[in-house]
Amino acid sequence: MSVLLEVIATTVADARIAGQAGADRLELVTAMGEGGLTPSVGLIEAVVSAVAIPVNVIVRPHSRSFVYDADDQAVMMRDIRAIRSAGANGIVIGMLDADGAIDRDALARAVEAADGLAITFHRAFDEVGDQGKALDVLLGFESISNVLTSGGQPSVLQAKDQIGALVRQASGSHCTVLAGAGLSVDSVEDFVRTTQVQAVHFGSGVRVDGNPLAPVDPARVARVREIVDRVR
Repeated sequence: MSVLLEVIATTVADARIAGQAGADRLELVTAMGEGGLTPSVGLIEAVVSAVAIPVNVIVRPHSRSFVYDADDQAVMMRDIRAIRSAGANGIVIGMLDADGAIDRDALARAVEAADGLAITFHRAFDEVGDQGKALDVLLGFESISNVLTSGGQPSVLQAKDQIGALVRQASGSHCTVLAGAGLSVDSVEDFVRTTQVQAVHFGSGVRVDGNPLAPVDPARVARVREIVDRVR
């Protein structure tokens, strides 16, 4: 079975290019330089209409932290409902409490608002103190199908052992470890072989000149597709 390839899109053009070049799924964001923020409803609707592959949309109201107050959470629930109405496949979300653990109550409210949408817990996971315990928490939520992580490091390439451990912990569950941050065309084959991940996430690694603000490069996406199709 091929490794799933998810690509970040910030525009309709990004989405079309990524889909045509071989991406399996999109993560739609705005403000990629801030780690990704919730895009407009207009952009969500346009991208969903433009591509045939699933579109998962980030729900992140600001980039100050992953600790959200009641007002932030109210905005996030509104955004989730709007994303569902726009026809997206899923949401990408994450929230922590003041102690740096997963905010279970807020996550439960998000799951309820998502009402059946696929849910990816994003790289807020990389700020928890104990990723093994945090993954156990996420495994308790049947609706969470992916956890996006760099293994707690700036780059997944610095966390191969940790990613491998998380993959083994999640094995046989409803939740897939989605490895992202720092992957490149040149590094992905060895990374997948070493960690046995079933899904990889690319942002700047498949953009022109590796620039996070540049458009998606179809040749890079196609090359990653070719590599992950043969690596297993």
